[in-house]
Amino acid sequence: MDIAALSIGLSHGKVKQDASLAMMKKTMNHAEQNAASMIQMLNSSQVKAVQHVAQPHLGGNVDISG
Repeated sequence: MDIAALSIGLSHGKVKQDASLAMMKKTMNHAEQNAASMIQMLNSSQVKAVQHVAQPHLGGNVDISG
């Protein structure tokens, strides 16, 4: 293998690595935004309404029989 082919191979490897890092950064940023939105929703005053819509069958009855 000559030096030119080795150089091209290393260059392609660097491009792949840069693309992977860019995609990972984008994915992490998206996850961070989703987490921030979730935290904001949980801190809102409408938490009970959101919980009821998500699971309307919970909290409607209390079993007091021993």
